Formats: sequence, structure tokens, C-alpha cells
Amino acid sequence: MKNRIYGYARVSSADQNLDRQLDALERFPVQTNLIYADKASGKDFRRPQYRRLLRRLREGDVLVIKSIDRLGRDYREVIDEWRRLTTDKRVAIVVLDMPLLDTREQPNGITGTFIADLVLQVLSYVAQVERENIKQRQAEGIASARSRGIRFGRPMIERPENYRSVVQSFKGGGVTRRDAAALLGVSPSTFDRWRRADSTIVDRPPFNRSL
Repeated sequence: MKNRIYGYARVSSADQNLDRQLDALERFPVQTNLIYADKASGKDFRRPQYRRLLRRLREGDVLVIKSIDRLGRDYREVIDEWRRLTTDKRVAIVVLDMPLLDTREQPNGITGTFIADLVLQVLSYVAQVERENIKQRQAEGIASARSRGIRFGRPMIERPENYRSVVQSFKGGGVTRRDAAALLGVSPSTFDRWRRADSTIVDRPPFNRSL
């Protein structure tokens, strides 16, 4: 059977447009009936068309994609798919946006797989470093904001006036945890959170002015 050239396109949400990717694939050229496309969100990454494509691909076929991130949501996933395609299924890959990522056999008889794998590893390393830098910048930004008194998370619910009396009744066994929360008009988890916050408060000794 003659080797075929397939194309794959993907967008991450239903309101994004596939046209730019499809146009690039057709210009390669990839026949329209051999192009598979998915619209998948970050939470739903089942990609039914990609799975169909994997079942169709045979050794020696070529898969064309517009950009490397069409293979996965992050570089770890991209590398896993790259290896599945090039090593397990022995399919050639062409990435239109990155000419170095072309594993087809060249006219001089040299395959582009080695160079492509090397480039992919470098890209993976760069992406990992960038992720770590982003996390560090986020942590530094949060620390800086906290030092200026900016609070994160859900706003604290103000405790009602009867809070202390309800807590005393709860501690004495007069009401259950759920009943105590109901008396305060909050959820049991909020009641628990308030009590945990109380337990972390350490009363400071009065300032001795005679010293």
C-alpha cells in the first residue's frame, strides 16, 4: 500500500477557528479527506479524531501538523506522542512552523529524526525552565503582595455576635457541630475553620510598664 500523507489540526475551545491550520495543511499539500481535526478544551482532552488518526496511520506514512503543540497540552505530552508516532508506529512527522522538526528521509539519504529529536529535547528543556521561572515569579509576586497586606483566597466571613456563646455550648456538649453551624448560619466546614483559627491565637502577656 502506498504511504499516505495525513494532517492533524486542533484548537483548545469550541469558539476557536481551525481555518488557519487547515489552510496550511492543504497548502503542504494534504488531501482534505486525510485531515483530522479536534476541538477540545484543556479539561476535555480525549481528542476522538486524533485517536481515529492513530488507528489509520501505518509505518512509512507522514503526519503534518501546523505547530508542535498540536500534539499535546504540554511538552511532556508532546514528547510522549512524538515517540509513539516516530518510534512505535514509525511514522514521519512534519511540523510546518519549525522546518527542523521534519523526520522524513532527506534526498541525501539522511533521516531528519536525529535532528528533530534533539530539537524537541531542547524545546522541552526550555519549556521546563520557563515553567519554573513562571512559578518562581508567581511565588515572589504573592510574597510581595502579602508583605503589603494584600490577602488571597476567599474573603473571611464575619463571625456573628453569638459566636462565642455557641462555641462554649458546643465545647460543653450542649449542641452538635452541625447544630452549632446552623445556629451561626454557616456551613460546618466554616465553623471548623473558625475554631482552628481560634486555636492558633496565642494570648500575649500584658505589657509590664514597671520594667
